[in-house]
Amino acid sequence: MRIKVAVVDDNLVNRNTFIRKVENFDDLEIIFTAPNGNNCLEQLKELPPEKRPQVLFVDLEMPGVNGIQLIQIAKVLYPSLYFIVLTIFDEDEKIFEAIKAGANGYLLKDDNAVSLRNAITNSLEQGGAPMSPSIARKALDLLSKSSPVSTKNTDSSLESLLSEREKEILKYTIRGLSPKLIAETLFISVFTVRKHIANIYEKLHVSTNTQIMALAYKNKWI
Repeated sequence: MRIKVAVVDDNLVNRNTFIRKVENFDDLEIIFTAPNGNNCLEQLKELPPEKRPQVLFVDLEMPGVNGIQLIQIAKVLYPSLYFIVLTIFDEDEKIFEAIKAGANGYLLKDDNAVSLRNAITNSLEQGGAPMSPSIARKALDLLSKSSPVSTKNTDSSLESLLSEREKEILKYTIRGLSPKLIAETLFISVFTVRKHIANIYEKLHVSTNTQIMALAYKNKWI
């Protein structure tokens, strides 16, 4: 049985390079490629569980839903999926954000096909956390620091995808208030509240209140 993988990267050249590397191995199968986080989440949603990728390679810098936000959302919606960051960046802050979001590994885009293949098997078969050597050194440096890199109020926060009003309504929603009570509290119509909630669901790619609560718990909104 072949291992199912996918990649999300806004650069077509990078996606094609990834495909060429994977095609070196008969036991790997590319399920899909995606140009951004939103498209990736839509493709995951449309696939039945048995056809979803087992390992998703994620670029960090993308418009819309970026790589960190994608991992934060998909980690909750698809807990069995492994995430390996594939990027040109080896900045401390990016490494910390990716690990905090739930990335299982971190490779540089110029790593060769064998490194890519080893990262996949390392994650799936051994539960490892594959990293390029330069990334591993930086990760160890981060762990040795008394104060980790702060990632508060960065564009990678899921909340940055929402408007101020949507954040406000999300806060009341995860506290268990009904749309009617939220409307009364904020002096707006129930219709407006429901519209904002629909927008929140769409932006965070969730479809149930349970998923919203899971995201809230994981990201310490409650």
